[in-house]
Amino acid sequence: MAAGEAPLVALGLQFCLKNKLLSKSTLPSIISCIRRGLATSVLSQTVEEPSATTSPSSSFGGPLEHYKSLIRDGQLREDLQQRAVMEKLEQMQKNLRGYSNDRSSFFSKFFSQRKPPKGYYIYGDVGTGKTMVMDMFYNHVETEKKKRVHFHGFMLDVHKRIHRLKQSLPKRKVGKMAKAYDPIAPVAEEISEEACLLCFDEFQVTDIADAMILKQLFENLFLKGVVVVATSNRHPDDLYKNGLQRVNFVPFIAVLKEYCQTLRLDSGIDYRRRNCPAAGKLVYLSSEPDVDATLDKLFDEMAFKQNDITRPRSLKVHGRILTLDKACGTIADCTFEELCDRPIGASDYLEMSAVFDTVFIRNIPLLTLNKKTQARRFITLIDALYEHKVRVVLLAEAPLDELFVCEHHEDHDHHDTHVLLDDLGISRDSGSSLAIFTGEEEVFAFQRTLSRLTEMQTEEYWVAGERSSK
Repeated sequence: MAAGEAPLVALGLQFCLKNKLLSKSTLPSIISCIRRGLATSVLSQTVEEPSATTSPSSSFGGPLEHYKSLIRDGQLREDLQQRAVMEKLEQMQKNLRGYSNDRSSFFSKFFSQRKPPKGYYIYGDVGTGKTMVMDMFYNHVETEKKKRVHFHGFMLDVHKRIHRLKQSLPKRKVGKMAKAYDPIAPVAEEISEEACLLCFDEFQVTDIADAMILKQLFENLFLKGVVVVATSNRHPDDLYKNGLQRVNFVPFIAVLKEYCQTLRLDSGIDYRRRNCPAAGKLVYLSSEPDVDATLDKLFDEMAFKQNDITRPRSLKVHGRILTLDKACGTIADCTFEELCDRPIGASDYLEMSAVFDTVFIRNIPLLTLNKKTQARRFITLIDALYEHKVRVVLLAEAPLDELFVCEHHEDHDHHDTHVLLDDLGISRDSGSSLAIFTGEEEVFAFQRTLSRLTEMQTEEYWVAGERSSK
């Protein structure tokens, strides 16, 4: 490779000298730099085995070999759809070797940038192994400039960056109009400098604030050479389905399809619901006798092992305080009302996930359309806890499969809905089909929540969530 590049470098230097872009006095140091660079380039392309510093599975040649070994060892069962997706990711892992989107290097001034490989958008039903295959791929990609994030957390970070950039602007002078400022491109620039590969788990769009900026954000990321691999329960065409102002969101779908190939992983099996050893009884019904006393005893037994006393706990979240009434060490004892019936959200749940390894959630009611807002918070809460392997003990009004009730009641909050529609300038006929009023999005998302709650009751999950031994 060095032999092929050297003549091109020589031509580039001749051009620079001829056009007085470089002085002859700097030539020796530049030639030395080139020699080191060419040697590094050759080395980087001959090292094909993943190193121990960049991959936790350095004994395998790639994600496909890793996957096959898990099947041989009986840890996974053969799944043709998973295997087909893994073969695609194996090829991408090879294509990413030596890839970088860094455009500030010396050689980028002389050579055209290597074209980034097309990413993948992997979708399918809940529990089919989408996250597993993506994580296996991610662990074998040989670059330090990679990030694997939950999409919800990624968008929270994007909004924080936007806020920071806006706050850094000079104060508007009295009586003068503020200049228009678009922070999306600078935010994309920041992210692209930190990562050439972004892996998103649970790619979903439910927030209008996210929906309106995705096209511009991802267009900039893709143009800066960022490669994206994402998992989702939705086909790209169904993202933000029936959302407010969806017509402004639809162009993003075209951008996503241009830069990412769509792969379906849907074998019809929810592996989270497979017969795994249970960790004991973790879901209780409010109809059970003395159930509160039972949970009190369970909490006290866990708290006894903590180096702390049972007390209220205050967590700092983006400059404000989130107070929980009862906690001890890494265990929190909360009510549904405390977590889902007040205006808190993903950032609060992520902070809880960082602090606690076990969360009791008591008094979970039937989640009807009258409680859509609370249901959304509950779904977001479980997503955050699951992502960080936080263990849960639940006390609910009904079994988990019967918890979400999608029924249209005559006394459903029509007045508030009509007021909101009027404020948004949306006709009532058009508004009746929007996801935020029909509960369709909640029903869809709750299937994922049920699947995750099932896995969270297994012994394997419970042991993985133990932080005191880590």
